[in-house]
Order: sequence, then C-alpha cells, then structure tokens
Amino acid sequence: MKQNNDISACISGALETYFKDLDGEMPAPIYDMVLKSVECPMFEVVLKQAGGNQTLAAAMLGINRNTLRKKLVDYKLV
Repeated sequence: MKQNNDISACISGALETYFKDLDGEMPAPIYDMVLKSVECPMFEVVLKQAGGNQTLAAAMLGINRNTLRKKLVDYKLV
C-alpha cells in the first residue's frame, strides 16, 4: 500500500538509494535497520516537544511510559 506523506516518501527514497548503493550485494537485516533509523530521531523530537516529560512524550507516541523509558535507555537518550 503506497502512502502519500513526507515521512514515507523519505523512507522509500532512502531504501531505493540503499538498494542502489548495494549494487547487488546482500542487504543487512532491513527491518531492524529501518526501525532503528526512524525510532531514535522520533523519540528525540517527541521528547523535546514534550519538554523532556516522558509521561507526556509516551502519551504523544501512544505507547506505555515504561516502553518509552526502555527505548530511551536503549538509544542512550537518557
């Protein structure tokens, strides 16, 4: 299903470039690579918008605060 928004267009373009640059070589595990590439900056921006308030940031993201906290620790954002 083709989505029509800036984020999906950026990801699509980045993946197209990634495959082009591979020049036939086997790719890294793409799913984890994309999730990590998107999650970290998303958490940084949302946390900034929430003024550092993790409870508010978790609500904005629609995830549990404990899940957010774990991700922030994983990405060394706290």
